[in-house]
Amino acid sequence: MSANLQEQRVDLACALRWAARMGMHEGVDNHFSLAVADEDGVMRGNRFLINPFGWHWSEVTASSLVLCDDKGKVLEGDNIVEDTAFYIHSRVHMGVPSATCVLHTHMPYATSITLIEDGRLEMCEQNAMMFDGRIAYDDEYGGVALDEDEGDRLARTVGNKSILFMASHGVLVSGPSVADAFNDLYYLERACMFQALARAQGGKLRSIPDSVREHTRQQMVTVVPEVADRHFTALRRILDQTEPGYRA
Repeated sequence: MSANLQEQRVDLACALRWAARMGMHEGVDNHFSLAVADEDGVMRGNRFLINPFGWHWSEVTASSLVLCDDKGKVLEGDNIVEDTAFYIHSRVHMGVPSATCVLHTHMPYATSITLIEDGRLEMCEQNAMMFDGRIAYDDEYGGVALDEDEGDRLARTVGNKSILFMASHGVLVSGPSVADAFNDLYYLERACMFQALARAQGGKLRSIPDSVREHTRQQMVTVVPEVADRHFTALRRILDQTEPGYRA
C-alpha cells in the first residue's frame, strides 16, 4: 500500500470517528467516501475508499475501510459495501469531478430542513454564509437509492455545487479533501442548528444586504480552506492521543 493511500485511509477513519463523537451518525448507516488515484496515479473517480457495511463509525479503522471500483468490485479489504452507499457514492464520484470526498449523513439539524416544504438554509448568519452559492436542493424524494439511475439523478442535481440537501432524507457534502469536506459538514450542521433555534423563538430571521453577502462570500474563499486545515489537523491530533487505534 502506498504511503499516500494509507494517509487517505487515516483521514477518512478520523472523519468517521469524529462524526460519531459529534452525533452526526445514525446507527451503522450513512457513508463517507474518498476517491483515490488509479494504480497509474491518475484520478478518474472510479476507485474510492468507503466505510464498511455494518460497522459503527466509532469503531472504524484505517484498515477496515473498503477500496472498491465503480462496478462494486472490492479491490482491498475484507468487508463489503452497503448497496445504497455504492449507488450514491460511485455515481457522484463519477459524475461530479470536483467531489473527491463525499460525506452523506442524516445529521439532525440539517436533515430537519429537508423535511420542510421548500426548506432552505437562509443566508442570515456567518456560518451559513460559508455556503452562500454552494448549495443545491433536491426537492423530490426518490426513495432508497438502490440503482444507478437514482445515483445519477443525485449527481446531476449536485451539479457544480458542493452541498446537496436531499428532500425528506439528509445531506450530502463534497469537497477536494477529507479535511475540506468534514469542515463543511461540521459548520453546515452548526448553521442549521442556529437557524432551528432561532426559528423556535418565533421571531423573524434577520436579513443581510446583498452587498455584505457578496463581500463575505469573497472573504470565505480564503478563510474557509485555512480553517479546514487547522480544524482537521486538530481533530487528528486529539484522536491520536485519545483513540490511536483508528490508525490501525
